[in-house]
Amino acid sequence: MKARKLLAAALMLSMGAGAAAASEAAAQRQITVNGESTLQMAPELATITLGVTEEAEEAAAAMAAVSEAMGAVIAQLKESGIAGADMQTQQIAMHPVWSQDRSYDNGGRREITGFQASNTLMVRVRDLDRLGPVLDTVLTAGANQFQGLSFGVEDPAAVTDRIRGEAVKDAMRKAQQLAEAAGMDLGPVRTITENGGGGGPRPMMAMDMARSEAMPVEAGELTFTHNVSVVFDMAEPGARQANN
Repeated sequence: MKARKLLAAALMLSMGAGAAAASEAAAQRQITVNGESTLQMAPELATITLGVTEEAEEAAAAMAAVSEAMGAVIAQLKESGIAGADMQTQQIAMHPVWSQDRSYDNGGRREITGFQASNTLMVRVRDLDRLGPVLDTVLTAGANQFQGLSFGVEDPAAVTDRIRGEAVKDAMRKAQQLAEAAGMDLGPVRTITENGGGGGPRPMMAMDMARSEAMPVEAGELTFTHNVSVVFDMAEPGARQANN
């Protein structure tokens, strides 16, 4: 009797292990596919970074000259219709100006001959038709540094929402094609992982602020992309119906 019980227990363990192995093998029948969606659209705004730099023998004089020039730039921007919320100071800096003389008479040491002050301002231009005139305005008002221009959209999150679902649909389409080519049935989705995307603000090279003629600017198009990774189950043809 005892031997029979041991044999029965061994058979049950064997059957359980076999079922677990079969279940694990079935779970491993999966496919991972990357989906991508791309959207091209016209820019809705531009962001420019400009500045004023002045030198003087005294630090206070240099900073005063910069403050006066930047004040004139901001006043002109406001007069041009740029809202205060669309302007933000990025950096105010002061650096010594060193002499280049390292002669024997002064022991090869450089001396401070003056000071350089700077003020950098970020400006958003929401009416792209006025971007060129705005650039000319700040140049006339006293801006002598131009550190960059980029184009963007008002609500990047809304753009991502538009293309996120399309990326998943692209992954499902690819998975269906691969499953059919492999002679398998495509099962349910197991996991979806967002891999982010690209595109968005498109920078332009800094333009020469010494120009005096109207500054031509072409906005072009922005390209946004979004990527997802989706894991699907796969089964042999008819296996899902048989299991049901």
